[in-house]
Amino acid sequence: MKVIVIGPRGKMGRLITAAAAARDDMELVASIAPRGRSYIGQDLGVVALTGCELGIPVTDDLESVIDLCDVIIDFSTKETAMEVLDLAITHRKALVCGTTGFNQEEMLQFQRAAEEIPMLYAANTSRLVNIMNKLLELVAATLKDEIDIEILEMHDQWKKDSPSGTSREMGEIMAHALGKELDEIAVYGREGSSPRRPGTIGYHSLRAGNIPSSHTVFFGGMGERLEITHHSYNWECFARGACDCAAFLADKEPGFYTIQDVLNL
Repeated sequence: MKVIVIGPRGKMGRLITAAAAARDDMELVASIAPRGRSYIGQDLGVVALTGCELGIPVTDDLESVIDLCDVIIDFSTKETAMEVLDLAITHRKALVCGTTGFNQEEMLQFQRAAEEIPMLYAANTSRLVNIMNKLLELVAATLKDEIDIEILEMHDQWKKDSPSGTSREMGEIMAHALGKELDEIAVYGREGSSPRRPGTIGYHSLRAGNIPSSHTVFFGGMGERLEITHHSYNWECFARGACDCAAFLADKEPGFYTIQDVLNL
């Protein structure tokens, strides 16, 4: 499978480059940097800090190289992601997108793209996070109104969206298990006199230092509580998962796929 990685100097782009380069079933054919970066034209391996040259120059023009690839892996910014999506549709290329922070209309564009290309969107590509999501669904569906649900998520100081895409996905899974929509029951932070409203899902976001990613869901009952937590020590698990998603699309017809399809969950 021939792969293009978007954003080779980003925290995820670097790791995805290294993970893809190490796989026998993948060949990196190009990488796309934001326009105006000083490292455009340099070797991808050097730019992504892999410790070796890969013989592939970094460019800022996706359209000039897009026909070289089978699939694009994009964990960049939401602005870049929309441009990448348009080109992927035009050139009929499979796309894995792990960028977060999209609004409802933007997400609809990804879903519409699936009518023309193999499209896989994943807010979190960690195997363990997605197994955690199945556990959250089980608890919420089993206990329903017997418990209060609160989500605490922590990320580094550079994380732009809040709450995280992963925690929103967790909330949506639990809300649907309760027969509700997240937007109707989500409460974001509390201040002053704000007693808890039954049936809601509370969100709390921390941003500090270089915390990679941490999500804890609290299920509060009377006299007891259950906590389900995932901690990532670094972003390598997400990079490996992103490459697994790309490999999954190798023989797929146009359609909207998720990480659950990749993991058979």
